[in-house]
Amino acid sequence: MSDLIRVENLFKIYKVGSQVVNALNGFSLSVSKNEYVALMGPSGSGKSTLMNVLGCLDSPTSGKFYLNGPDVSSLVDDDLAEIRNKEIGFIFQTFNLLPRYTALDNVTLPLIYNGTSKADRIKRGKEVLDQVGLADRMDHRPNELSGGQRQRVAVARALVNRPSIILADEPTGNLDSQTSYEIMELFEDIQKAGNTIILVTHEEGIANYAHRIVRLRDGVLESDQKNK
Repeated sequence: MSDLIRVENLFKIYKVGSQVVNALNGFSLSVSKNEYVALMGPSGSGKSTLMNVLGCLDSPTSGKFYLNGPDVSSLVDDDLAEIRNKEIGFIFQTFNLLPRYTALDNVTLPLIYNGTSKADRIKRGKEVLDQVGLADRMDHRPNELSGGQRQRVAVARALVNRPSIILADEPTGNLDSQTSYEIMELFEDIQKAGNTIILVTHEEGIANYAHRIVRLRDGVLESDQKNK
């Protein structure tokens, strides 16, 4: 399998007042296409910083980040934004849906930014809503949906651009146990359909759905184990 993501000797240094924080401290990792990886670690371990770098939301202070081939570690913001829109689908704990938009409108929003025609946006939006089991809820607004349904809309929005990678940051953090397991089963289906998934979670039960568990501590790799 070829590496979809390869990070080499990543450092991310923040200044907080007079204090220097080494959020990533020489971190290296490779993720192959179609892998399903959970990132775990205590608060302050660097996992959120790593997700921001992997999602092209932030650049490392030093080190290399190869995404689907090229080194993107030193790109400027506009180039990173283009890569984000093309390569990466984001799923957040808080869903991040626009309250006045229908499920279909929320899902198709990323397609507006890359110039997809309205007819194609609607067609693709319906496809992914069907894929996540919400074909009958496409005209509903977020306040008319349950928490689990809202997260399914967010999953559909992450899939709509056919990204190389799905990055999920605590995607079950606002859901009850039963709904969490339903969302994780949906993730399994998405991975089986060919997507690469990287998931941040602090829950062992959620991490166990992944095929590989990577643990961080103090900005370095603590352990990397196959799970399935």
